[in-house]
Amino acid sequence: MSPHKTAGILPFAKVPAAPGFGVYIHWPFCAAKCPYCDFNSHVRRSPVDQPRYVAAFERELKEAARRSAGETVTSIFFGGGTPSLMAPETVGALMDAVAANWTIAPEAEVTLEANPSSVEASRFRGYRAAGVNRVSLGVQALNDPDLRRLGRLHDVKTALEAIRLAREIFPRLSFDLIYARPNQTVETWEAELNQAIDLAADHLSLYQLTIEMGTPFFDLHKAGKLIVPDGELSAELYETTQQITAARGLPAYEISNHAVPGAESRHNLSYWRYGYYAGVGPGAHGRLKGENGQRHAIANEPLPETWLKMVESWDSGALTDEALSLEEQADELLLMGLRLTEGIDLARWRKLAGRDIDRASENDLASHGMIERLGPDRIRATPAGMMVLDAVVADLA
Repeated sequence: MSPHKTAGILPFAKVPAAPGFGVYIHWPFCAAKCPYCDFNSHVRRSPVDQPRYVAAFERELKEAARRSAGETVTSIFFGGGTPSLMAPETVGALMDAVAANWTIAPEAEVTLEANPSSVEASRFRGYRAAGVNRVSLGVQALNDPDLRRLGRLHDVKTALEAIRLAREIFPRLSFDLIYARPNQTVETWEAELNQAIDLAADHLSLYQLTIEMGTPFFDLHKAGKLIVPDGELSAELYETTQQITAARGLPAYEISNHAVPGAESRHNLSYWRYGYYAGVGPGAHGRLKGENGQRHAIANEPLPETWLKMVESWDSGALTDEALSLEEQADELLLMGLRLTEGIDLARWRKLAGRDIDRASENDLASHGMIERLGPDRIRATPAGMMVLDAVVADLA
């Protein structure tokens, strides 16, 4: 594959807006564990005590607000796990808790991840009444055999009805698909992707299937019982994804995320633009401002019951709370910002790193079509560079 083959499909990067300040709320519970998933999600056979968890979230939100006084919340994201297993009253109580601790911007984006099951879709109007204005549906595939293989509990008919209902109720909608699945061809993915774009409102998240250690798929793959597309086919599927979405008006603004210009996920942009955010709940991560310009990396206890007891005792479920050095911040800025088609501001990176980007490494990567300059102080990865981003970041850092 020529490294320049798809160099022209990225939109021109305009000067990005400020990252904003986000609040991430992690609901860790799922009805079932998908065989490809390595997220912090847990299945519980007995009902979850939602009022008790709400009280713990309220305590941790208050503590996070104490450490981020003066911030205005520009986005709230309910992630998981499966947040659509929460009662609408639970979501409403958590929205009230955010509002009690911070000022919320009038135009704030409030996203809730949801599964497209009929039971969960029945709660959509309640979530809208609680203040959710954007829903992200975990559709994952648009054919029933692949949905069963991926361990999903819904079928295509149910997913299509959930998409229809979400478009009717919420101002903004996104849904996820996984590609590079077993036995998938470029032709079948093209048809599925075009169907998805016909259904989408203004945003799609399109993820390549990755085999993660510790998952059932990892064991099956290691045993030779799960065959996924090889590197060449995966690259072709990725290029096809970029070309079709760009041609259909939903170009990539991040490696796996595509949107009508202006409809990008504001919350996720705050991560990739290396903004500050509070993370609450089991396994949540946060980046909060410390003294003298420090940035604190906070990671919570992942086991829900342990997190719950920690918060009830100490108002925080944090396992680690580390002040990052300027060099560590520069590395994170590079890693996050190069995921975006808008790239990174080198002046900001230079201020953190205390040095210029290594010109020899930059020139070498540029000569191989991996990165490109957007003016004197901005670089970005090309589509070819996006496919090997870890290596690109390692060379530049």
